[in-house]
Amino acid sequence: MLIVFDLDGTLVDSRRDLAESANALLADYGAPPLPEDVIGSMVGDGAPVLVRRACVAAGLSSVPADALRRFLDLYDVRLLNNTKPYPGMLETLDGAATKGTLAVLTNKPAAASRRILEGTGLLDFFDELVCGDGPWARKPEPEGLRWLMEQTRESPASTLFVGDSSVDLRTARSAGVPICLARYGFGYPSVPIGELTATERVIDAPLELLQLI
Repeated sequence: MLIVFDLDGTLVDSRRDLAESANALLADYGAPPLPEDVIGSMVGDGAPVLVRRACVAAGLSSVPADALRRFLDLYDVRLLNNTKPYPGMLETLDGAATKGTLAVLTNKPAAASRRILEGTGLLDFFDELVCGDGPWARKPEPEGLRWLMEQTRESPASTLFVGDSSVDLRTARSAGVPICLARYGFGYPSVPIGELTATERVIDAPLELLQLI
């Protein structure tokens, strides 16, 4: 079995560090700050999309040419200020590792992803990482998920994707993979609950995942 995890909002709660970095960026351009939950709802499609959404929401007339680079620099120094695994995540991964191969599929760049996973004590659980600056198209495109299945010789039926957002749901559907959605994640409000099928499950805490695998 292959169990693939999203990073932000699924494995770790990184919302505050992302929000503080985005607001620091907006302050640099003289724009007002945005609430943490508003910025959290913008996460999932990668840093370029987050930066664009934040600039638009803050009322900037255009996205400054250097905004992405400046955001990544601001986030780099805040990466692990508040970011932590969700409660029960270490025990969940420890149990899941006895059931199959674990991997990460995220739109976050590889260097930041590895630093967060290492800094939170999660890195050693994972055999593969597919990140947003790799050779595959970012989620919701399914290429990264399909590559993970090829590497581990697993079929869609023997794979489970664990995420927290509509981006993750669309990724799983495109790859024909069952998904478990984390209601505790900050991307969950974007999920179209009424459209979920029988193979699309929801959990309220990480440890509940062990009952599904």
